[in-house]
Amino acid sequence: MKRFPAFEPRGVIPATLLAFRDDLSIDEGETRRHLRHVGAVRGLSAITVNGHASEVHACSFEEQKRILAVSLEEVGDSLPLVNGVYADGGLEAARIARMAAAEGASALLVFPQNSMSMGGQLRPEMALDYFRRVAGETDLPIILFQYPMGTGLGYPFDTLMKILEQVPSVRAIKDWCADPALHERHIRTLQSLPRPVNVLTTHSAWLMASLTMGANGLLSGAGSVVADLQVALFEAVQAGDLVRARRINDRLYPMQQAFYAPPFLDMHNRMKECLAMLGRLDRAVVRPPLMKLPPAEIERLRAAMREAGIAREGALPMAAE
Repeated sequence: MKRFPAFEPRGVIPATLLAFRDDLSIDEGETRRHLRHVGAVRGLSAITVNGHASEVHACSFEEQKRILAVSLEEVGDSLPLVNGVYADGGLEAARIARMAAAEGASALLVFPQNSMSMGGQLRPEMALDYFRRVAGETDLPIILFQYPMGTGLGYPFDTLMKILEQVPSVRAIKDWCADPALHERHIRTLQSLPRPVNVLTTHSAWLMASLTMGANGLLSGAGSVVADLQVALFEAVQAGDLVRARRINDRLYPMQQAFYAPPFLDMHNRMKECLAMLGRLDRAVVRPPLMKLPPAEIERLRAAMREAGIAREGALPMAAE
């Protein structure tokens, strides 16, 4: 397994899905096939595992460790791996961070603690302690996952700045603030700091608009299906070629509308169904509390893929863009 000691979180970073058998056990063979398919996309900066997209909320610590190990075996020689740190307390988060570093991850994606939704925004010292505990276990770069303020889990701007000042291993944020004005403020402020912090957008429902604000990358579960289009869009925006960017965005739009429709929690469920229809996964099984999508919604996903020009053999070649 190759090491990536100088990895900087930026560019296009898909978050991959996790395949399950009908008995809800992890299907390692299909998970490996999915990782190989995503990892073969030209232009990626890294791949994220053990995140929302892989249903980390329904996976034990031991399963998360195995998922990281399998992912490193499949794509760890060609791409850095970002490992999610999803926990509801600082001690468990530190244990996951320690495991990820020992296994060979190149960075950590640190989720907020769900317990913070009950007024934690009024206690910034709790967030600071959480990140200090994670950073105390490893010198791996940390990507802070910024949630919408309305969830109770987003970090107020002043708290965010304190974390960045006091925990220097936070090298990027995955920005899901869901507020375009605040998102632009994050981009302009964080990427201009004396020690710049990259903004990786995860506003995948309005990705082109977000990227044109100047985000240095994106981290998105939709990359499990359309990573090639995300790379093409990012590169077009970086090159200032808005004509090409709009053309690519026209293909992404129907998928974005389908993935991020209500209920929002089914977004990765929908992506998994698309991979099954494309023949990239054998089946679209999800763990509780997620449940199988109804047939009518699966047909809407099929129609969205047709509109986007995505066929069973995969997305159209980028040369056609």
